[in-house]
Amino acid sequence: MPLVTFVEAGGHRHEIDAEIGSSLKQVALDHLVPGILGDCGGTATCGTCHAYIDTAYSGRLEPPSEEEKLTLSGVLAPVTGDSRLTCQITMSPALDGIVVRLPDVQ
Repeated sequence: MPLVTFVEAGGHRHEIDAEIGSSLKQVALDHLVPGILGDCGGTATCGTCHAYIDTAYSGRLEPPSEEEKLTLSGVLAPVTGDSRLTCQITMSPALDGIVVRLPDVQ
């Protein structure tokens, strides 16, 4: 299983073996990682699973859809070039070791 490291805004780290095919949002929720809410259930409409993805993995991800970009434009935390909705990222072997930093507010 690929390893995911979620880093809370305060710096606490959660290292989790993620099931291939699961979204990063679901991995966080299944392991009770604070900071990911996922209120819309993974439809990219609420923005409560916003996170910052380690740039080393950017090239391994599908680019964000227009819907994801629109949703990100309305999130509470600052949006950067590393911002993504974790519900839109599916775990695969290529993402082994990915680091996901969580904002201080959703």
